[in-house]
Amino acid sequence: MGYLFLLLAAFLWGLIGPVSRLAFQEGLPPLLVAFYRAVIAWAFFALHARLLGQVGVARRDLPILLLFGLVGVSLFYGSYQLAVGYGGAALASVLLYTAPAWVALLSVWVLREPLDRTGGFAVALTLLGVGLMGLGGGSEVRAGPLALFFGLLSGFTYALYYIFGKLYLPRYATPTLFLYALPVGALGLLPFVDFVSLSPKALLALLFLGSFSTYGAYLAYYAGLKRLPATRASVVATLEPVVANLFAFLLFGEVLSPLGYLGALLVLGAVLLTVRR
Repeated sequence: MGYLFLLLAAFLWGLIGPVSRLAFQEGLPPLLVAFYRAVIAWAFFALHARLLGQVGVARRDLPILLLFGLVGVSLFYGSYQLAVGYGGAALASVLLYTAPAWVALLSVWVLREPLDRTGGFAVALTLLGVGLMGLGGGSEVRAGPLALFFGLLSGFTYALYYIFGKLYLPRYATPTLFLYALPVGALGLLPFVDFVSLSPKALLALLFLGSFSTYGAYLAYYAGLKRLPATRASVVATLEPVVANLFAFLLFGEVLSPLGYLGALLVLGAVLLTVRR
């Protein structure tokens, strides 16, 4: 059951890029998609936290929750949607998984954890893989500077989930954390959002992103973590870019060049090496 929950979470996360592209085709800007994703997911987490009776937090933790909302929601959701918009779902999903390399570097600086030879090699593999993806494009894939920048930024802000959780937020349930973080994140996106009318297809895409690919994926992931060690969970989560690349190809014909796929393999290899470490 643990593996099934984790596979479900990775599958739902892998659909974020392709489903977002469907919303883009309906005329929605990337940051508007990120905004609605945060708002819809917040409604589910708020109801869940209320049912659990876990809606309160210590006053001293409110500044950290505010910062987590701005970085872990506004910046993370926004940068990932922009990465999909500029470079396509396949490229964005692989760049998102530079997160373990960022975690390794941040752990040295923030957590004072030493970076051993294996960790340094994984970081080097990640940088080489990203460089190869930048040199190679592909069908419907645009590996330009903005696509690489926002993809790497999404990986960096994704890595901060681990740092925040490690340092400040081990004692709150997941619905409680997102009860506070998501509305702050939505407000952080609001000044940059251009509202447009929603077609039925766009509305369905947004509901799927908020309910299934955000709220449902987090619940499935943490249900799997209760049944399996974190290391195995991290390995199973690497299915996410595989799912994203498959559906990006089936729906939009996105195909990386041979050089791009080599870079993607190096990034995923670095992820597995980091998890094994």
